[in-house]
Amino acid sequence: MIKEIDGKYVANTYARFPLTIVNGKGSLVYDENGKEYIDLGTGIAVNTFGVSDDEWKNAVIEQLGRVQHTSNLYYSEPCALLAKELCERTGMCKVFFSNSGAEANECAIKAARKYGADKKGREYSTIITLKNSFHGRTITTLAATGQDTFHNDFTPLTEGFVYAEPNNMDDIKKLCAENKCCAVMFEVVQGEGGVNPLDAEYLSELAEFAKENDILLIADEVQIGNGRSGMLYGYMNFEIKPDIVSTAKGLGGGLPIGATLLGEKVKDTYTPGLHGSTFGGNPISCAGALNILSRIDDNLLLEVREKSKYIFDELCGADGVVSVSGLGLMIGVETVRPAGDVIAECMEKGLLVIKAKQKVRMLPALNIPMDELKKAINIFKEVCKK
Repeated sequence: MIKEIDGKYVANTYARFPLTIVNGKGSLVYDENGKEYIDLGTGIAVNTFGVSDDEWKNAVIEQLGRVQHTSNLYYSEPCALLAKELCERTGMCKVFFSNSGAEANECAIKAARKYGADKKGREYSTIITLKNSFHGRTITTLAATGQDTFHNDFTPLTEGFVYAEPNNMDDIKKLCAENKCCAVMFEVVQGEGGVNPLDAEYLSELAEFAKENDILLIADEVQIGNGRSGMLYGYMNFEIKPDIVSTAKGLGGGLPIGATLLGEKVKDTYTPGLHGSTFGGNPISCAGALNILSRIDDNLLLEVREKSKYIFDELCGADGVVSVSGLGLMIGVETVRPAGDVIAECMEKGLLVIKAKQKVRMLPALNIPMDELKKAINIFKEVCKK
């Protein structure tokens, strides 16, 4: 019934799996027939602590009983406290809140262009992004995305983006010489592009080059951020410090929220009226995010790294597995069998995994119990070797 209603009334923008999830707890979800699944997708890295997490739920309900929305014409305690927590734990200076990763990236792009205009002149507006990147589905963040397949149906796109080969500093330098650049935008792991990590040496050279040339470094942490990498933010696995960090997804734990963290260079770039969001900093979303952030501590991050090692150890060299890539609990698996076939059979056997390009993607809850994770990986290995 739900599938028929959806097909009739919901815009045809998603190729959905033939599954209706009706409830769940932690890393276990159930369909309308009561069938149980181990969820290694977490709503595409959103449900940080799984489904119907009690601590998160109580924080949200408590705020819901106070006030659900104020708008940014007034101060809000959850908004202010979340900004404080984010800045104190990253060393960034200011935060702009929005509702999604695309909006967080839009804010980052606007801040970079305003900085370039203020510091060097309005012509310094070009932003370098990487081929195979993904930064969102608005017209501007599509333009920032370094994949032609996302561009074809929506031209003309926003101008001012050029694309470098990942892990190629010569390409960065060439594009900077040919364009008046204000920033380089990157994901430490290209999620939608196939779960491909950037090299540590490349990131170090990129950060040094950006500093020497007064070009802003923008880290898109929408998917890899908020503990998923095994550090609070993915860039923290490397010896770099971006000027701007965008994040969303797992920050809210299941409610829409985006955040753009502004470093020292750009902390005062925005002034009243230059940017805004009706729902940005919503008290309920911020209350949920505060709870999530407060629980991403050193013990949990160690647990994430240990679970990541377990998955890599189990799958590298396993029958039917070609390669394993990623960082922390953001993992891509290239399989001998087509990824779509593997995903479908996993679903039949009670395991939910998703896709990134031609790879199977795993994004488990950070606190998934080890026994459930082991069961999930055993199912996956069984499916792969056929």
